[in-house]
Amino acid sequence: MSHPAMTYPEAMVVGLIQGVSELFPVSSLGHNVLIPALVGGSWARDLNVSASESPYLAFIVGLHVATAIALLIYFWRDWVRIIRGFFTSIRDRDIVTPDQKLAWMIIVATIPVGLVGLAFEHTFRVLFGKPILAAVFLVVNGLILFSGEKFRTKKSLQADQEAAEERRTATRGIDIRHEPAAGVAAVGLAAAGPGGSGGAAVVPARRPGHGSHAAAKPDIRTQREEDFAAAIRADRRLSKLDYLQTVIIGAAQCLALLAGISRDGVTMVTGMFRGLSREDAARFAFLLATPVILAAGALKIGDLIQKGHGIYGPILAGSILSGIGAYISVRFLVRYFRTRTLTPFAVYCVIFGGFSIIYLQVK
Repeated sequence: MSHPAMTYPEAMVVGLIQGVSELFPVSSLGHNVLIPALVGGSWARDLNVSASESPYLAFIVGLHVATAIALLIYFWRDWVRIIRGFFTSIRDRDIVTPDQKLAWMIIVATIPVGLVGLAFEHTFRVLFGKPILAAVFLVVNGLILFSGEKFRTKKSLQADQEAAEERRTATRGIDIRHEPAAGVAAVGLAAAGPGGSGGAAVVPARRPGHGSHAAAKPDIRTQREEDFAAAIRADRRLSKLDYLQTVIIGAAQCLALLAGISRDGVTMVTGMFRGLSREDAARFAFLLATPVILAAGALKIGDLIQKGHGIYGPILAGSILSGIGAYISVRFLVRYFRTRTLTPFAVYCVIFGGFSIIYLQVK
């Protein structure tokens, strides 16, 4: 059976949009369904996600793998800690450190979406992978994001304040150190003052001679160390969640089987409803997305081999752009959600989804 071709422009445009929209809370699957339909012509024919024999499915597999690789590259030091925590917890037959707890939290949170995805992914894609439904669910996604900000719990708002205070404290020179049991060297600035524990590792705050300009604009290496220290603080806070809360947050990812509903968006909103700060909810969502996206790609690799004949070039080109877009996006969003809200993304989803509904009805 012959399949429609896929051109390089199609693959590169969709690949870049996939990489960005996979991590922004705006639904990559919704955009994968809507954009070809809105463009029309050969795009609508070649890029039909609900067609069982379409090479577009193989293309999406490649994009997912590229996105997962980008996440692994960005969070590689975090995953080293988490994986080490998993194996040390098995060795010690105990869960003590934040890294050990977080490793098991990710496993527990991934089980619901893994089971539902295996059982219903094909059914949901065929039934709901239609452009008009994707547009409707995109509007629904916007309303979910808006509700997540509008109806924040007091516990979540307090968690925002506590996270911000920890960030200010670290900036002023108080280090949030990592436990030796987790096997990672301490990073950040020296701890001092009441309430700090011993054993601080001192790292120079600024190189001499750079003055206030260096304080305002740290170099890339300093910024990465500060980000890593922030990640350790966030993981300590996340590790205080119990496993029931973790399952609830992880189960929210199942809604992303509906084209138009964002995995990261619903996971963040659920996390905030369970009392997480926005920063921690975003981090947990990104960490949870990594194994889910990678597993989805790995399970469909057979489709990539079987249905990708003749379009390996476009798949590669689109995947490279997808990975680049995902890396830049997660780098931006990790910092964005420390101080900013989901509201702009909610507005975008409602406007774009509403426009798509009207356009698809009248065209």
